[in-house]
Amino acid sequence: MLRASAAAEAAGVPSSSLVCDGFLGQGATTAVGLGLPNLPMAKVPGHVDTQTDNELRDNVTSVTLKAVIENLTSAPPAAVMIPEPGPQDVVMEGSFEEINRFFYENGWSDGLPIVPPTQAKIESFLAFTDLPADHVIGKLPPDNRQATVWNVAVNGVMAGCRPPYMPVLVALAEAMADPGYGVEHSGNTPGAETLITINGPIIKDLEFNYEQGALRDGFQANTSIGRWWRLYLRNVAGFLPHQNDKGTFGNTWRVVLAENEDVLSRIGWPPHSADFGHARGDNVVTISRFTGGDVIASVYGQKPEDMLPYLADALISQTGWQLIFTVGMADGSYTPLLVLSPILAETMAKAGWTKDDVRQWLFENARIPAAKFEQYIVQFTNFYSGGRSMFELAQLGKANELYGLSKDPDRLVPIVCDPMNIQIAVSGDPGRTNAQVFSHNGILGYPTARAIRLPNDWKNKLAGAE
Repeated sequence: MLRASAAAEAAGVPSSSLVCDGFLGQGATTAVGLGLPNLPMAKVPGHVDTQTDNELRDNVTSVTLKAVIENLTSAPPAAVMIPEPGPQDVVMEGSFEEINRFFYENGWSDGLPIVPPTQAKIESFLAFTDLPADHVIGKLPPDNRQATVWNVAVNGVMAGCRPPYMPVLVALAEAMADPGYGVEHSGNTPGAETLITINGPIIKDLEFNYEQGALRDGFQANTSIGRWWRLYLRNVAGFLPHQNDKGTFGNTWRVVLAENEDVLSRIGWPPHSADFGHARGDNVVTISRFTGGDVIASVYGQKPEDMLPYLADALISQTGWQLIFTVGMADGSYTPLLVLSPILAETMAKAGWTKDDVRQWLFENARIPAAKFEQYIVQFTNFYSGGRSMFELAQLGKANELYGLSKDPDRLVPIVCDPMNIQIAVSGDPGRTNAQVFSHNGILGYPTARAIRLPNDWKNKLAGAE
């Protein structure tokens, strides 16, 4: 709404954006990012989903309507933009404690101590990329700041990264700036959080953990790079709690998930990055935003047919309102992630199953009654309020044809539109028969991959790194 209002104001047409109580702070900060800090807004009291028709009518006529009329008939106050420090300005000198307090009070840290980004430390990071410090990677909404090699390094220092992590951080910034990923949705109310997966020889070069505790903090590469992602969203993109970050409950940042490429090579399965056009042996980061998930403990069986029913049930049980990304808000953008421990993948491969065979089985068997699917996208939520059944949507070409094969409400329908929409990765304790399911945030964080470009003389630089 605010972006449409900004376009109208730029064209000389008065506007007024209707904003619910809980989003006024977000509206104000978004307007600053759009370069129009005085963008007119009209408050809608309360939350419209929980109001009766009479309550909503009274609120709109007594509060919202007056603000709309004033916004359309009066000139807005003069815009005031607060200048920000330049990229290389020194903003604070002092002790470790003083700098951390200053950064925290200015909203530049996540509440944990940061490593002060001194010029010398930043330069040590820049030594691990062949790109110039002022190279512009892209523009990141909602604040529309430029992502640059320089500010990638600054936040890398702050997050506690080592200088050799710089090529990974640059690739992540490139993925974040990809319009297909949709970084502007990073603060949406479900509180989805990005998971970074990594593939390639760089996993061992930088000592990522990919075995027991693969998703646990405690390993510098996995942990600090995961923290960098959230700091970069905060300090460059502009996602701050109570402002543009509107996660109702939210999640904290996730550590990087590194695949066990030794196991993948041994069983002949392609890496996760291959789903996005990259070859085995390429250094690649993949980002995708997930709303949550759960562990599938003690998967039992000596062959795939014994194990897969449990995994299919887990995919179903971890998927609810997210089905709007299959049918409703979007057709076929729901791509959940299944992380298999190595022993599960090895058992399946030993039986002759490929990764695509596993996907196909899950696609055919991770299904729910059509009536339950429609409850999630129509009755329980207001995400899709068109009132049409999945059958009708399919007949109109607004849903995948899979959902228009029958009108039977008890028919079983898939939770994704294509087997390839089920992402599969292999990591974790090699000796445990467990898996993990992550439910996906669809078009509000679509999977995006970027190759990691290593600097010239990488091996010698790596060997000499502190």
